[in-house]
Amino acid sequence: MGMIGTVGLVLHPRRDSQTAIETILSWATSRGVTVLGLPEEVDRIHCSAVAVEPEELCKRSDLLVSLGGDGTMLRTMRLIAGLQTPILGVNLGKLGFLAEIDVDELPEALSAIDEHRYTVEPRMAVRTTLKDGDEVTAFNDIALVRVPGDGIAAVAVAVEGHSFVRYAADAVILSTSTGSTAYSFSAGGPIVSPLVEGFLVIPAAAHSAFNRAVMLSANEKVTLELLPTSGTLAVEVDGVVMGHLAPGDCVTAGAVSGAAWVVRLGTTTFYERARRKLRVNGSAEVD
Repeated sequence: MGMIGTVGLVLHPRRDSQTAIETILSWATSRGVTVLGLPEEVDRIHCSAVAVEPEELCKRSDLLVSLGGDGTMLRTMRLIAGLQTPILGVNLGKLGFLAEIDVDELPEALSAIDEHRYTVEPRMAVRTTLKDGDEVTAFNDIALVRVPGDGIAAVAVAVEGHSFVRYAADAVILSTSTGSTAYSFSAGGPIVSPLVEGFLVIPAAAHSAFNRAVMLSANEKVTLELLPTSGTLAVEVDGVVMGHLAPGDCVTAGAVSGAAWVVRLGTTTFYERARRKLRVNGSAEVD
């Protein structure tokens, strides 16, 4: 018996996903598989997938298929966070780090998953509770970002209750290993294997002498306190503003291991994707 009884779809809000959806529906019909989607997404494209609310989508799906790019994959991972439902990323645009296949590979990929010919890659998240009590989870990063015209991000960093460093910067980023190729990378942080169980604290455009990233264990908690000299900071969760902090406010964050599970079919590796996406052309040769 195949693994897949129900496929859940998560769609990019703008990219054309019609061909991919028709391919999935055709494959599903031939196997007697149910296809679900979110109401605002499947209604928009008028397909025969069954519209269900997010909670039901997560509960019923044996496999989630993300159609889009890295942003759609991140949204899918946040949607399913905490469950072990595998996620297949299908690339509809530019090459990303998280998507595993292109649209023309869909039938073979779905059959491979249905026949248990795949592996899963656990992805860690970072999580914090905002001052309004809302808990937020990020698979790339949580960033405290200066609001233009309102002063720099002046932030004291403490690990497990022990003071370590004070940053003055445009932003202070808490990045997962997955997010090491995103905002963290643009701030000068290292590329980290997605299999590493830890997270980075890194300043962006530091105004202070100490401008280095700090790598923390997945078992450690970090507290970021806004100093009196700080401006108001926006809290960005995977690039989406979820709240604001003022001087004197604190956030404490930690890692969540195995918060999502990404399908890998062995067609490519993280390092191949990183070389292509980041245009890594090799090391300098010594004469």
